[in-house]
Amino acid sequence: MRNIIEYTLVSLDGVCAGAAISRFAEYRDDEAYMRDGLDQALACDSLLMGRATYESFVRIWPRRTDPWADRINAMPKYVFSSTLEKADWNNTTIVRGDVVAEVTKLKLQEGRDLLIYGHGLLTETLLKHHLLDAFGFLIYPLVLGQGKQLFRQGETATLKLVETKSFSKGIVKLTYEPLSEGR
Repeated sequence: MRNIIEYTLVSLDGVCAGAAISRFAEYRDDEAYMRDGLDQALACDSLLMGRATYESFVRIWPRRTDPWADRINAMPKYVFSSTLEKADWNNTTIVRGDVVAEVTKLKLQEGRDLLIYGHGLLTETLLKHHLLDAFGFLIYPLVLGQGKQLFRQGETATLKLVETKSFSKGIVKLTYEPLSEGR
C-alpha cells in the first residue's frame, strides 16, 4: 500500500495560506531546501489536491522552469472537487464522488507514495479517516499574524516526530507520522 505524505509550508505562528505567505518566497534560494522539495516529489508518483490548491497551483507551477517544477508539472495530478469544471494542467484528472473511497483506491494501487501540498479540506478529511501517513511541515522563521491557520479549531491529532532537517535560511522541516488509537 502506498503512503500519503503531506508537504506543507507554514509560518512560526501556524499560517499556511493567504496573501502573507508570499513572503515565503524570500527564503527559497537555499539549494538544500530546493533539493529536499525535489527529492520529495521524485519519491512520489502522484500529486493529490483539492480545488482551491489546484486553482492556485495552476497559476504558478506551469510557469516555473526549475527541476522541482519540471517534476511537478510532469507527474499525474488528482484534483478532488465536485465543482471544478475542467483541468487544463498537464496530467490532471478531476476526481468526483466519495473522497475517502477514491483515495483508498489510489493508496491500494502499485507504485510510489502520493503527495499532497498544503493543508486544506482534503488533508483534513484524510487525517480524520486515518488515510494520511506523514506530515512534512516546513516551518519558516516568520510570524505573519494573518492568514489560514494550519489546523482549524476542533481538529485534533497525535503525532510522532520521525525526522528533522534544517536549512541555511532558518527553515526547519519537521516530519511527523500520525498515531492512530492503539499504537
